[in-house]
Amino acid sequence: METDIRIRNDILLTRQQVEALCRLSTSSIYRLMHDELFPEPIRVGRRAVRWYASEVDAWLASRPRATSDRPVA
Repeated sequence: METDIRIRNDILLTRQQVEALCRLSTSSIYRLMHDELFPEPIRVGRRAVRWYASEVDAWLASRPRATSDRPVA
């Protein structure tokens, strides 16, 4: 039941918004989706899809921090 409520209250993002938020190109987003490494969109029309903002936010939060790549001083 909680999931149903979350879905009704979640913001839907366009592809352009997802690209801007994640700083990824269209091809990168679809490649990650193909590899099952990025949230799948939902279909809202014959040719229109949207992503749940909470799923994109969760994906971003799961990404490793770049700080671990820095050499120790």
